[in-house]
Amino acid sequence: MSRPVGWTAALLACLAFFAALVGLPFWWVLTGSVKLPQEIIARVPTMIPHSFTLQHYQKLFSASDYPVYLVNSLIVAAVSTMFTLLLALPAAYAFFRLRFPGRALFYRTILLAYAFPSIVVLIPLFGLFAKVGLVDRLPALILVNVAFALPFAIWMLRSFLAGIPKEIEEAALMDGASLLAILRHVMIPLIAPGIASVGIYAFISAWTEYVFASVLILSDAKRTLPVGFSGIIGQYQIDWGLLLAGASVAIIPVVALFALIGRGFVSGLTEGAVK
Repeated sequence: MSRPVGWTAALLACLAFFAALVGLPFWWVLTGSVKLPQEIIARVPTMIPHSFTLQHYQKLFSASDYPVYLVNSLIVAAVSTMFTLLLALPAAYAFFRLRFPGRALFYRTILLAYAFPSIVVLIPLFGLFAKVGLVDRLPALILVNVAFALPFAIWMLRSFLAGIPKEIEEAALMDGASLLAILRHVMIPLIAPGIASVGIYAFISAWTEYVFASVLILSDAKRTLPVGFSGIIGQYQIDWGLLLAGASVAIIPVVALFALIGRGFVSGLTEGAVK
């Protein structure tokens, strides 16, 4: 049965509204980064640039520490994502398939990490890292990002593993495969969409993390993008062109990641919703 024309038009209008709501800010940032300063601060905003310049990008990379912040963020986000996946995959498989005392209790305890805001453990973590010499070091941020991304990663991967028939594992066991071999050669290929979803989640979480990065990192040379980027905003004056250029560059790694594995991310969310 076909839908009424009015209902279809209303649905398209809603989709267009939300697309504009999400897309227009990004469009304004990208186009603003190539406008002359006079046009950026003009009384009447322009959605289509009337001028074009790359001076903001030149200043961003030549007259600021933005490249240092960018490299630090890439290191922290990439390493955090890698360790999150390396730890979450065997943990999710253990919680799903293995039988051991206290399994349900351990699983619920991990999920309890989301019951408390991260700011609660900020001061204790700072004291702990200060004692072991991790303050003002990038590994401190990696440890924090992995710790807070793991509960969700384990929960999501476990839901994907639950959708795989047990007969597949039993067939592999009959062929003499070990649990590690089953996880590596059988389970991981089957839950690739879930791995892509978790990877994107872990990367974006680490890429945008601000609270811990602003407290645990003290020197300017170790700052990540969110913290270093805030230094571009002056107390009495804001260089809007520099700010918009920096925001545009900060979007690129996330867009590139979605371009590479975005299909797996969407598929993962869809499959995880029906399992």
